[in-house]
Amino acid sequence: MRFPRAIANLIESFCELPSVGPKTAERYVFHLLKSSPEKLENLAKALSELKANVTICSSCLAISETSPCSICMSTERKNGTLCIVENTQDMLSLEATRQYQGQYFILGGLINTIENVKPENLNIEKLIRRIKENGLTEIILALNFTLEGETTSLYLSKVLETYNLKVTRLAKGLPAGSDLEYADETTLATALKYRNEIK
Repeated sequence: MRFPRAIANLIESFCELPSVGPKTAERYVFHLLKSSPEKLENLAKALSELKANVTICSSCLAISETSPCSICMSTERKNGTLCIVENTQDMLSLEATRQYQGQYFILGGLINTIENVKPENLNIEKLIRRIKENGLTEIILALNFTLEGETTSLYLSKVLETYNLKVTRLAKGLPAGSDLEYADETTLATALKYRNEIK
């Protein structure tokens, strides 16, 4: 016996999400079937508003409710330091430490030869433009300590050599192969505080 088409379609949709396999997707769908119509309507509304109520910050390229975002608009942030992160989740993880008061820039991914993600697929041109337009003194490379993160950091450090900037990386208090998004606040705060200058 096969699932009704409505159930099968929703299982297929859930399977497109990261780390969701067929069995997990099936559990989600049958959980939703047990939910009240009101809960399903609230979920449908939240999904429909997802794209409509968020935008991309024109300055740091983070996902935000406004453009520029609240961080870029803040007059209390230090403008001389720019922290480069892979995505908005990593930026928010660093913000949670309350150890950093500079600006951010979202790279939009990492160099990945297997998935054919090249430097030109990232926001590197916009980064260079921002460096040229702002009086920056330090760039912090806050990228994951994975093969892709290391490759991207090496590439960026070479690109940034032509500018008169101090280039640092987070201290390796973060475990190799880890994602910033899942690091605890204390580990992130330590890594940020004891960041290393790239020679």
